[in-house]
Amino acid sequence: MTRKMTPDRYGRLSIALHWLMVALFIGIYSCIEIRGLLPKGHTWKGALLGVHALLGMTVFALVWVRLLARVTPKPPIVPQPSSLQSGLAALMHLALYGLMILTPLLAWLMLGAADKPVPYFGWLLPSPVPVDPALARQLKIGHEWLGNAGYWLIALHAAAGLVHHYWMKDNTLKRMLPWRS
Repeated sequence: MTRKMTPDRYGRLSIALHWLMVALFIGIYSCIEIRGLLPKGHTWKGALLGVHALLGMTVFALVWVRLLARVTPKPPIVPQPSSLQSGLAALMHLALYGLMILTPLLAWLMLGAADKPVPYFGWLLPSPVPVDPALARQLKIGHEWLGNAGYWLIALHAAAGLVHHYWMKDNTLKRMLPWRS
């Protein structure tokens, strides 16, 4: 897979990582929503939480690759948006990257403080903090708050892409589509 960017599209690596993150977030949120619908003590609850954690840590690993991929030049938006729109887009991307870094980091810290293992594809991640049940409860609140904020951030991001495409009629969305337009 090459990283080749054209003047009107992101490179293949950036596009693949973007849509892989979309799929991971669908899986992360689906696991939590399905888990919440199941009755207390259901045998799938633990497995869904495990898949949720695995997908979340995968987001945490891949976000660093995405950040590295961002150092390459971005294809311009045509027609060029206002400085207000560009500023809002930068804030949205900062918030999304914060979500992708902080939410799994808080989960890892929370599980460590709760003295729970963090398995990741056969490895056990070391606990970055000492066991502290009170800290684990505080970290859980932060993790859940960020997770809930993620619903809104992702929805706003997707809505903005659709507004740019259908209302503003610029190339914002086309630059990130996995197929040629």
